[in-house]
Amino acid sequence: MDRPRRAEFAELRQLVERQLRGVDRQIRGVDRHIRGPIADHVRAQLETHLGRWTDPAVKLERRRKRAETVMWLFLFLGLLLGVVATVLIVTAGPGAAGILQGATTGVVALGAFVVAGKSGAKMRALKRTPLPEPAATLPPTRSLAREPMQRLADAERALAELLRQLGSPRSNVPPDTVQHARDTGAEAAAALREVAAQLQSVERARDLAPSQDRAALEDGVRMLRDQLDQGLDGYGGLIAAAGRLVAASSTGGPDKQALTDASDRLHGLAMALKDLFGDQQR
Repeated sequence: MDRPRRAEFAELRQLVERQLRGVDRQIRGVDRHIRGPIADHVRAQLETHLGRWTDPAVKLERRRKRAETVMWLFLFLGLLLGVVATVLIVTAGPGAAGILQGATTGVVALGAFVVAGKSGAKMRALKRTPLPEPAATLPPTRSLAREPMQRLADAERALAELLRQLGSPRSNVPPDTVQHARDTGAEAAAALREVAAQLQSVERARDLAPSQDRAALEDGVRMLRDQLDQGLDGYGGLIAAAGRLVAASSTGGPDKQALTDASDRLHGLAMALKDLFGDQQR
């Protein structure tokens, strides 16, 4: 092979190698952007299944089914042993052995009926117990919505405990005020979860979008995160007002208007978030 041909062959090989390296970089970039959302989806599914197993509502339902199973099992066992005891006593011979066996079996059958009765009473009590609200599923770990939703879950538990104390017979806070704060907190929490769901949707779009479109989506992610932080600050104000009422209730002169004012402010913030969410959906 002469020198010009060797030079052309070397140039062609370098060109092919550069193209292959470019394709490899593109494949790695696509793989990196796809792996993040897929990993988040798998992680979210695992967290959902684990949360469902430890959910208080699911636990209560399992206790109901367990009590019902035990009731029917011992009821059937008691009936069976009762029939056996009757047969032993009726067919007993002149000796006392057959009657003694029948009486013993009858005592065991009576014990089975007692266990079935207790299980039935437990099952009825569990059925009268209202199902607790299912636990909210947290966003994936990589999402900017996860930390605010963790804070919201903690805040909801804190507010529920404070309002429980304010609604006790020892408290002199009007029940209407406590109920208004409870309804406002639930309303605001629902609005914040809507914003968190929207933030996760924008994050998924950003991860899968071409590089030239990601800057605008990143701005949308930051804006939604700011809205979540503002909403949680308002929720914290309601908790602070409820906490001051609980602390002041022992002195006999709590400022009841503070809780109403905080509830009204949080209600306005929740309405603003819901209106903004609706405008962006249209």
